Amino acid sequence: MTHIWQGFWRGLRSGAWLTPARARGYSLILLGVCAVAISGWIALSDGLIDRNGKPVGTDFSNVYAAGTLTWQGRPADAYVPALQHAAEKAVFGGREVPFYGWHYPPFFFAVAVLVAAVPYAFGLAIWLVASLAAYLAVMRAILPRPETWLIAAAFPAVVVNIGHGQNGFLTAALLGGALHLLDRRPWLAGVLIGCLAYKPQFGVLIPVALLAGGRWSTIAAAAATVAALVAVSFATLGGGVWHAFADSMTFTQTVVLEQGGTGWEKIQSIFSAARMWGASVPAAYAAQIALAIMLAACLAWLWRSNAAFELKASALASGSLLATPYVLDYDLVVLAVAIAWLARHGLRRGFEPFEISLLAAAWLVPLLSRGVAGASGIPLGLVVLLLTFACTMRRAVRDRGGDRDRKEPMRTPKRIAQA
Repeated sequence: MTHIWQGFWRGLRSGAWLTPARARGYSLILLGVCAVAISGWIALSDGLIDRNGKPVGTDFSNVYAAGTLTWQGRPADAYVPALQHAAEKAVFGGREVPFYGWHYPPFFFAVAVLVAAVPYAFGLAIWLVASLAAYLAVMRAILPRPETWLIAAAFPAVVVNIGHGQNGFLTAALLGGALHLLDRRPWLAGVLIGCLAYKPQFGVLIPVALLAGGRWSTIAAAAATVAALVAVSFATLGGGVWHAFADSMTFTQTVVLEQGGTGWEKIQSIFSAARMWGASVPAAYAAQIALAIMLAACLAWLWRSNAAFELKASALASGSLLATPYVLDYDLVVLAVAIAWLARHGLRRGFEPFEISLLAAAWLVPLLSRGVAGASGIPLGLVVLLLTFACTMRRAVRDRGGDRDRKEPMRTPKRIAQA
């Protein structure tokens, strides 16, 4: 038994257990299981309402309903829970469905209007296929290896996002694309970052990194993009919709976040973990703010340093997930961006002990985080996010001098390096 545990520990430490063949095999198995599950989910639905009484695509119903309200000339109604819920029920012929709130800034109505121009099923399919394609293209650009598409497609956060009809693919594509283009096309990177303002909670640390790195053209482009989006929304929807959005933020903050209306096990933040463990709202905010300050300080140092860009990009991606109190398991699609940048650096420079196993754990955690938190109160997603960020920072401390200062290269198992 001792020999078994020693062998297990050595494999975990070296990462030699994760061969390219196993990575492909695990990915294919998970893809197959998810494809069967999704097909069965749709086949067993009744008029796009599943066996649990929820719409197929669940959260997408709020986007589609907001789009129908906009087509009717009533976009501000999307921010009123009763009116938004009525619109969601109308999408399904008046059948009773759960309420899914519309919490996005007004310029995201552009997406809602487009998907609501066609029947619900087609709108959902177009939304998921288009955003998934963008996500996969960005992942392949970050890590141009033959297996990237397969492993990125099988990433469990993908099926979580599909099941919710959510926007994790778009968020990951915008952030990952911006980081990929930051050096070569800084203005275009700024435009992508500006578009990311549709999920403003994920932009807390981006200005810190850009300012620390002196990325002035990207900052200017991002600011101009946000200003243009706001101006266009004012011109097309009117100022009243912005007042409605501002008024709705109280409901979002108190009911959805502070009271756990979404479910503590679904939210992957330290705020949610503290509330799940019984902490008061002020104590949970204090923990979240303290973590955000620590993350900002680390990123400011990192982006001012001459550490490899892969580490800066990975830390910003994982740090952006950690800094906000409102990050759900479908948002963990963004974790794929952090994994890809960190893996790219490891494949180029070698991996430290346990790093390959940590990357595998980060890849798997979206499949387990909700269930583990719901059953045990352990915020597994938060733990793995913290470990991923800490791993990136540890590499940055050792690598801050870049390739020139590395005295002893780290080692990568040959089977992985040659894949």
